[in-house]
Amino acid sequence: MPLRCSPLTPGAYAPYGHVIMASPRGEPGTPANQGTARRFDHLAALDDLRPGRAALNVSVFRCAPRPAGPLVVALLERHPASSQIFVPMNAARYLVVVALGEGDRPDLSTLAAFVASGTQGVSYLPGVWHHPMIALDHEIDFACLAWEDGTPGDCEVVSYAEGERPAVMVE
Repeated sequence: MPLRCSPLTPGAYAPYGHVIMASPRGEPGTPANQGTARRFDHLAALDDLRPGRAALNVSVFRCAPRPAGPLVVALLERHPASSQIFVPMNAARYLVVVALGEGDRPDLSTLAAFVASGTQGVSYLPGVWHHPMIALDHEIDFACLAWEDGTPGDCEVVSYAEGERPAVMVE
């Protein structure tokens, strides 16, 4: 049975990370920039579990839109020693697929899929399994922040064989 997508909300996404957006809890923000802006602080931590070894990497991922129809999840990845933050730069909407897991494999019973709006970024907590970014509708650039040291420990990947791949219904 394919997994259905839910709208991305801070409460539903909390086990996996944070939703980065203005006023995530309905707060008004604080005045900034001589009254021309509102500021919303401390929206997500950027954890580094290898202090002194890893460097903050700010990068951009350009993601091609996926074809119509269900998304077949062939792999999930995680960053065991760092949070990872993605902020869309030109999106209307995109898909976020996440799972929890102990040890070296995701627990597919915790697999969840969320449709994010272009005004929402996401953080993945250290060790949260996730699918690579999934652009919907058109090509999307994402700014990404993560602590990396260039070793294989920066990113771990689990692949699924043809018969064990979960599917996500994308609408």
